[in-house]
Amino acid sequence: MKIFYNKIKLSVHIQALRAKGHSVGFVPTMGALHNGHLSLVNEGLEKNEVIVVSVFVNPTQFDNDEDLVKYPRTLDNDVALLTSVSKTAIIVYAPTVEDIYEDKIESQTFKFGGLEHEMEGAFREGHFDGVGTIVKRLFEIVKPDYAYFGEKDFQQLQIIRKLVELYQIPVEIIGCAIYRADDGLAMSSRNTRLTKEHRAIAPFIYKTLKTAKIKFGTKSAKNVAEWVEKQFKKEPLLELEYIIIADTRTLKPVKRKSTKKTYRAFIAVYAGDVRLIDNIALN
Repeated sequence: MKIFYNKIKLSVHIQALRAKGHSVGFVPTMGALHNGHLSLVNEGLEKNEVIVVSVFVNPTQFDNDEDLVKYPRTLDNDVALLTSVSKTAIIVYAPTVEDIYEDKIESQTFKFGGLEHEMEGAFREGHFDGVGTIVKRLFEIVKPDYAYFGEKDFQQLQIIRKLVELYQIPVEIIGCAIYRADDGLAMSSRNTRLTKEHRAIAPFIYKTLKTAKIKFGTKSAKNVAEWVEKQFKKEPLLELEYIIIADTRTLKPVKRKSTKKTYRAFIAVYAGDVRLIDNIALN
């Protein structure tokens, strides 16, 4: 498996592959890979001869310095996991902070039509400026034909689609279904930080979302959100940060349901000091 730490060498190699007529897919990650990431890679391999997987813990999208320090960095394990999928069709790009940001580690400021102010944007100041900065930079380096993102970070997915539209970046964004553990917990690199006790109760998040989906068929968005809040008050090991039912296009909270719109329930929960997010399509 080829591993590149330098953007110029990576670009030269990708250009050579393109000269052979190869299609290039891209899966950007922050490492600590798991089966959810592999599901994105496998989906990409169905359509592309080559998949570039970036492994980079991006400092500009963390609003909490402690979270940045604690974020797992497991490049050797990540490479081994990717090798189990393919030794030849996957390229790893594991840049240093200097290779990405050179001598100035800061975010570009973006306006995503208001998408950036909802949910995660309201609770994590500057987060989506950091996301937009790194994804735009990676697109400029890799120049993929297709890029694959999981729907667990649905708001991020919508923002990246907006980024591509605003900057007319020639890449097709593919949203992929949330990959879950057998007990329903959405796969996340943060799950490795859960205590045994918190890991045991964490599937309660998805269980509650599934029931909320059923209730949304007959109840108002406000009633469903209030019901979810009550459920979490009964679980002392989990602290609900927010439950928001929103329009999938605008991400704005629902005031009155419409049969012409689609909705999702978005949730953020603390299990100890580990912050977990999830979402579910409601209609």
